[in-house]
Amino acid sequence: MPLQFIIDGYNIINNPFFLKAQKKAGDARQALLDFVRAKQLSRSPQVKISIVFDGFGPVGGLKKCDCATEVIFSRHESADERIRKMLEAGGHPKNVIVVSDDKEIRIFARLTGAKSVVVKEFVGFGSTLKPQPKGVADLKPELNYGQIEQINKELKKIWLR
Repeated sequence: MPLQFIIDGYNIINNPFFLKAQKKAGDARQALLDFVRAKQLSRSPQVKISIVFDGFGPVGGLKKCDCATEVIFSRHESADERIRKMLEAGGHPKNVIVVSDDKEIRIFARLTGAKSVVVKEFVGFGSTLKPQPKGVADLKPELNYGQIEQINKELKKIWLR
């Protein structure tokens, strides 16, 4: 099962850490898509990115950054509600990373077994989600994200006694 990022769009756009990283003064939603492309999170076919925005999309639409990035407008429900539904419907929550500063969403993500990351980490200030070196994304891992997390936990127990 591929790794999936669920990004709370407006939560990131309105965050001061994203504003520092944002270089273009145009449409903030398009700037977020460009930022995701620049981070190269979806270089591997094993990574899926869903960016969830509140409300309805712009009339002309947004220029997608790649085929692995899905832009979702929540329409008649809040983005938080849509993210909760996505987490409930997901079959492998250990392979999901939710990016948001919204405390309720982060707690809900952890309760479903998904990982949550604050905007500051995602944007890159002390991030553990930095792009992989060239060539690493082309490797096909034999372990899924949940198995990797379990191994990391066991190694921490051994090494951090």
